[in-house]
Amino acid sequence: MVDVGAKAVTRRSARAEALVRLAPATAEALRAATLPKGDAFVAAQLAGIAAAKQTGHLIPLAHTLPLSSVAVRFDWPEPALVRIEAEANTDGKTGVEMEALVAASVAALTLYDMCKALEKGIEIVGVRLLEKTGGKSGDWRRG
Repeated sequence: MVDVGAKAVTRRSARAEALVRLAPATAEALRAATLPKGDAFVAAQLAGIAAAKQTGHLIPLAHTLPLSSVAVRFDWPEPALVRIEAEANTDGKTGVEMEALVAASVAALTLYDMCKALEKGIEIVGVRLLEKTGGKSGDWRRG
């Protein structure tokens, strides 16, 4: 693990996204909340938040951070494509990029789990960092 003991505490945030591609019928069932397992968006949102809080236990060399907030949001950029955006914030000595990425990833996996009874060919087609703020390296935003 990297020693962050001498670093200054700063406000840090990160946003990440994951994309989930579904068949049209699965997308419609997801929108209508008629999946056999119930409301997938509630489950995925809670799973993403819980996962962000466990990042230090999931990623071997990641620090365990006191998160001040985690948000997981969903939108539909295409009729059968769900975009998950996760945001994590802390006041700390190291960034929260991994927490945002883990939240987006686990939310996407949860959507897969909730929808798999209707479709096995669901694709998680992208997980990526969108931006991060704070810290010695400063702010970064995907171009």
